Amino acid sequence: MSANGALSGVRVLDLSRLLPGPYCSMILADHGAEVIAIEGRRFRDDGFFVTTVNRNKKHMSLNLKTDEGREIFFRLVEEADVLIEGFRPGIVRKLGVDYGTVRKISPEIIYCSITGYGQTGAARDRAGHDVNYLGYSGVLDLIGEPDRPPSIPGVQIADIAAGGMNAAIGILLALLARDKTGKGQYIDISMTDGMAGLLPVALFLYQRTGKIPGRADGLLSHRYACYNTYETADGRHLSVGALENRFWKRLCEHMKAPEYIPLQYDEGRRREILDFMRRAFRQKTLAEWDAQLSDLDVCYGPVRNLAEVLQDPLLREREMVVEIPGKNGDRATVLGVPVKLSGTPGAVRTPPVEFGESTATLLRRLGYTGEKIKLLSAKGVI
Repeated sequence: MSANGALSGVRVLDLSRLLPGPYCSMILADHGAEVIAIEGRRFRDDGFFVTTVNRNKKHMSLNLKTDEGREIFFRLVEEADVLIEGFRPGIVRKLGVDYGTVRKISPEIIYCSITGYGQTGAARDRAGHDVNYLGYSGVLDLIGEPDRPPSIPGVQIADIAAGGMNAAIGILLALLARDKTGKGQYIDISMTDGMAGLLPVALFLYQRTGKIPGRADGLLSHRYACYNTYETADGRHLSVGALENRFWKRLCEHMKAPEYIPLQYDEGRRREILDFMRRAFRQKTLAEWDAQLSDLDVCYGPVRNLAEVLQDPLLREREMVVEIPGKNGDRATVLGVPVKLSGTPGAVRTPPVEFGESTATLLRRLGYTGEKIKLLSAKGVI
């Protein structure tokens, strides 16, 4: 078993900030890539430095608007396999670090751009955040209660799944292609594209029924009692996903309502069954239902909060919640690596890096002296 990770030896420069790009480079770093995150000092105090995605990385402050800053950057490019950026289209060209320029220095570079709406099309220059990409793609219209405004999810689906994860997939595909062809390439990741790509079931149901899917009104979204969420006596909630009739049969028998077994998807009595289940689940606490249903094999689960998740025995056994040494001798709780490889496993090796923490170390690696580093800092280059 290798302790270095599947991407050991791959060097990544990450010019992105906030969440999509840094999440992507975290995935690569977790699996052994050397990731150098680069940001200008002007971003240091803006409050959006998400430390939880900066583990296993180095972080450098660098002003790409200066000639000396670009010189340092291009020296790093000479050693890099991958470059990630998340600016609006055209910004990297203004900075002089666009794909065409970078490719002249490193022809085999894999250059990944992550934007809200992509590098082409009428919306390419539009500003946006996660909620906007959810809305534009049609996903937000499917989230929430019927006859009420769409609900914004509590996690950043577009940033993480459509942006960060798709970018990581694209980079891995490009690395594989480079192994075969010897050529690098450009990757255009649109978070709106990625969110539209999450609609295959909605499209299937629309084409099958001719009905536009509505909020909380689909087979997999609250319409039927067998796939729903329910409030318990203590104000908590549980989830039921008994789609197959064998699971629904066990649940109805346990709830002493066998008459509903053949009526799982009956439209005429749908609301009656929903009301029954809602009343029934309010009779006991979440802990009581958990004790009764967890081993019943009915596709049931408690709705947990973050504090409970961090203490969950299964997630700790699966190393999705891990404790690592902190920088001050304490222990830091971090999220683990979800992709489990048997031969080249990923790992959380180092705690989140602080802003600009690796700048001097990286410059010394490039041959800069202590005096030169002090001068660069004084001039605002780093």
